[in-house]
Amino acid sequence: MKPDKGGYWKTRKEKLLKKYKNLSQKDLDFKEGEEKAMLALLSDKLGKSKEELLKMIITL
Repeated sequence: MKPDKGGYWKTRKEKLLKKYKNLSQKDLDFKEGEEKAMLALLSDKLGKSKEELLKMIITL
């Protein structure tokens, strides 16, 4: 994932927070260079593979 200038991640983050009550704002904070760590955390919390997560984020 790349830095977001058009609000793409902000929109996805809001949808994820609404859909998954066990996620926090901190879980979804995007930090450039730490994408893999964030995906690993989300994968663990949601019980999904990284590939499933990326597909889900794209389709939100």
